[in-house]
Amino acid sequence: MKVRTIEPTAAYCHLLEYGNVEGMIPLSEVSRRRIRSIGKHLRVGKTEVVQVFRVDKEKGYIDLSKKKVTEVDIRQAEDRYNNAKAVHSIMSHVGIEWARRSECDVENLEGLYEMIAWPLARKYSSAYEAFKTGNASPEKVFGPLNLHPELYTLLVKDIQERLKANPHRIRSDIELTCFAYEGIDAVKEVLLQGEQMGTESCLLKITLTACPHYVLRVQSLDKVEAFTVIRAAIAQMTQLIKDKGGNLKVDKEPWETSAEDTGKIEKNDGDDDDGDDESDSEDDDDDEDDKEIMAPSAQEKKKRK
Repeated sequence: MKVRTIEPTAAYCHLLEYGNVEGMIPLSEVSRRRIRSIGKHLRVGKTEVVQVFRVDKEKGYIDLSKKKVTEVDIRQAEDRYNNAKAVHSIMSHVGIEWARRSECDVENLEGLYEMIAWPLARKYSSAYEAFKTGNASPEKVFGPLNLHPELYTLLVKDIQERLKANPHRIRSDIELTCFAYEGIDAVKEVLLQGEQMGTESCLLKITLTACPHYVLRVQSLDKVEAFTVIRAAIAQMTQLIKDKGGNLKVDKEPWETSAEDTGKIEKNDGDDDDGDDESDSEDDDDDEDDKEIMAPSAQEKKKRK
């Protein structure tokens, strides 16, 4: 929502996702703490994430709350809103260009949404995810829509110009052990076969964190494919190590990470190693100190003799 006006007891705003319908934030719903002035927490023209907690259909009142919104809610709402804006920008530009063509077979932008965006939103998690997938595999995503060739070309070109193809990074943590006769050889064989489960478009890498804990990572422009590959690899590795008398335990189910999260994890791993080196150096320093402390005492003994 965007704050329109601020009064001593409430703030009035427009709900951007609902056609700029007016809503109100009471003073008691601005913050969990006791406040005296709304102006210190809200500003006119600023966009905020709020929660609708009461609606009066007869009078048309919509009461909003800012204090009930968590950091996770804010992040998800902002991502959803920005993604919807990106989709609408693409659809609007394609609609304007398509309306100039003699082959145009839709009357307005809503007709274009009914033809492209809404069917994709029902098939995928959102139209934005469909557009991102279609950026790498346009025929796979937009082919079943049976669009006019000219409209198909306009849509793919606009998506490739406006959306960057960022791969989905999926990770899973496992514990792999084998106390049978083959032991470490069985673990190595299972790890190698697990990496071979990756495809050209979805490579699978397995790294050691601390024996017997391993991390499986895949990257793909297709989110569904990435989850499918990593889950299939875990299932096959589980069966292989079980046949050899070992065991595979999933510490963390497959989950999506960002490039920033991956960097932080690698940095933390590096920091741990540095910490070990520092502790080793400190131990060495302690040993040297002990020698320095013992040396004078030895000399003193000689002098006494």
